[in-house]
Amino acid sequence: MKTEKVGVYVDLSNINQSGGFSIRFEVLRDFISRKSYSEIVRLNIYLAIDSERAKTDIAYGKSTSEFHSLLRDLGYKVIEKKVKWYISESGEKISKSNADLEMAVDVLLQSEKLDRVALVTGDGDFVQVVKSLQNRGCQVEIIGVKNVSSNLRKEADQFFSGYLIPNLIPTNQVSVEDIPWGVVGSRVRGVCFKYLHDKGYGFMRFLKKIDPKLWLIDTRNPESPYEAVFFHESFLGDTGIKLPSLPNRDIIFEFELAEDDKRKLRASNIEVTYQY
Repeated sequence: MKTEKVGVYVDLSNINQSGGFSIRFEVLRDFISRKSYSEIVRLNIYLAIDSERAKTDIAYGKSTSEFHSLLRDLGYKVIEKKVKWYISESGEKISKSNADLEMAVDVLLQSEKLDRVALVTGDGDFVQVVKSLQNRGCQVEIIGVKNVSSNLRKEADQFFSGYLIPNLIPTNQVSVEDIPWGVVGSRVRGVCFKYLHDKGYGFMRFLKKIDPKLWLIDTRNPESPYEAVFFHESFLGDTGIKLPSLPNRDIIFEFELAEDDKRKLRASNIEVTYQY
């Protein structure tokens, strides 16, 4: 099988400001390279650095340097955008740092040798970039967390919520034990894909593991990487979800995996993480 050339471009400032501050970058890399025939040839991350502050704030300078070193150890090319300071008309000191232009130029220039591009951002300014990449024959994936542009989601070939990727963003695990994602007792995130209004119950679907067959969403198929979990309307508690809105794949739920007396999975301690 022909090797698929992949380029990854991370808009870190956007991700940090949109709920992804605790994102695990090794998991991100694993997810994007989930296909056995995929080869990541570009792995760029664009971030802001306050070079003036780094000169005087020792702790900031050290933590920034260590973070950048960690990213490089994971194979990312770190592209730094220096923060610039301005004085507003009111005399207030304000900062400005935006790497959107650099990221857009890089991805368009480098896309000539790519088959798939993963943009890790929710910024709607990249809609035209997505269209240009697709016109060049690239498949485009968007990975975002909160505040993802609806136009960006629609334009992409595939959109993945960072909340639904196993272990990418830590859950509200309260157990002192380290229970792996997908094991009974762990907390996972998923969506309600089926709800029977006349019976008062439905099913959540969550991704059990990072797998190339993400399109295989029918949990009845033994090859599907997804699992279905039962819930009753009473399980929703004070989540504030209105039952007529279910099913709804734009609502991200976090819940604990439990078993009933027949060892069937059910969702407990349900919370709403985010709604697109």
